[in-house]
Parts: sequence; structure tokens; C-alpha cells
Amino acid sequence: MNLADIVDTRHTVKAFEPGRALPQAIVDQFLAVLHKSPSSVNSQPWHFVVAATPESRARMARATADHHPYNTPKIQDASHVIALCVRTDMDAAHLGAILTAEERDGRFPAEGNKAGQDKGRRGFVDLHRYDLRDLQPWMANQVYLALGGLLMAAATLGVDATPMEGFDTRVLDAELGLRERGFTSVVLVSLGYRSAQDFNAGLPKSRLAQEQVFTFL
Repeated sequence: MNLADIVDTRHTVKAFEPGRALPQAIVDQFLAVLHKSPSSVNSQPWHFVVAATPESRARMARATADHHPYNTPKIQDASHVIALCVRTDMDAAHLGAILTAEERDGRFPAEGNKAGQDKGRRGFVDLHRYDLRDLQPWMANQVYLALGGLLMAAATLGVDATPMEGFDTRVLDAELGLRERGFTSVVLVSLGYRSAQDFNAGLPKSRLAQEQVFTFL
């Protein structure tokens, strides 16, 4: 299947086949995609919580019970559910950890590279924190870069996926103890195999005309 076919057939699944689990080798590839996702100035402001058992998926589903019950079965019946989370702050400890990892991985071949990278990244963070005052949305944008990569990886590997913002962030954060660890949930992604009840599989894609979407200079 080529890229055009993947883009045409990928869709948001509305019903998963319960009890059908993803092979661990495929799950490991998804984790690699998330781990190596791009982010502005390599800020990596994310954390990913993976629910792979009925019990852990039930914990995540509690965040949909009151106001988003239509999403509950999409969580309970999937093979895996991943909560994509963002930091509540870009603190000095996190920035220091990134710099240490970059040095360990050989990112600073020349004298002064490390100091320059640290200064540049901290300056960019301060720009969003103090000047633009959009630090949290900026960090969340990096999480959505990871989401896009995950969805395309799933389609490429023949796995069905459903991204969801329809859940109670406060409930999920409390259930998973995220705030105490300096994170908050942004979006959920259910992964697995669609069932025969997935009505969206048979519907054609609908997008605005290309003339409305693209401008060529």
C-alpha cells in the first residue's frame, strides 16, 4: 500500500473489536514513534501513559463516564489506549535533563555547542513564557506533533486508531496522578482493530476542495 492509499483509507474508528490485541512488536514501534517525535528546540514537553490491560483501560474510561459516555467503549474495547500528556511547566530540571541527554548522545561535537544549545533553548522557552505568554499552548503544540506521527504510523502498520479530546481532563489527571508529577492530559488515542459496527469505515472521506485549502505562490 502506497502513501496515497494509506491517506485515503485511514479514518477515525468508531467501534473496536473487543478482545483483539495488538502484537507487542507493533506496540513497540508506536512507542518508538512517540519517543522520537520532533519538538520545537527539542523541548520534549510530553509524557505518554499506555493502558494495555482491561483494568488500565477501565481507569482511563472513568474520564468519559459523566460527560462523554460515547467514548467509553472506544477506550474499553481497544487493544491499547495512550494518553498524550504535556508538562505543566518547562522547568530548569527538565531543561537540564534534555541537555544531559544530548551530551550523552553526542550532540555537541564542537567546543561551545553545549552552551549555545542551552542558551538558545532557554531563550526560546523564555520567549513563550514571558513575551508571548503562550507557554502552555506552545508545549501542547509539540504533543500534537507526536499525535500526527502516531496516527500515520498506525495507518501504515494497518492498525486502526481513534484520537479523542472528549474526556474530562481533571478526572483523568486525578486517576493517573498526573498533576503531582507535573503533567496534564491533552488527548487520548485508542489503538486496535475496528469491528463490524464501525460505521465510519464505509463512509467516503469528505474534505473541502483543494482550491480552498491550498495557495500556490
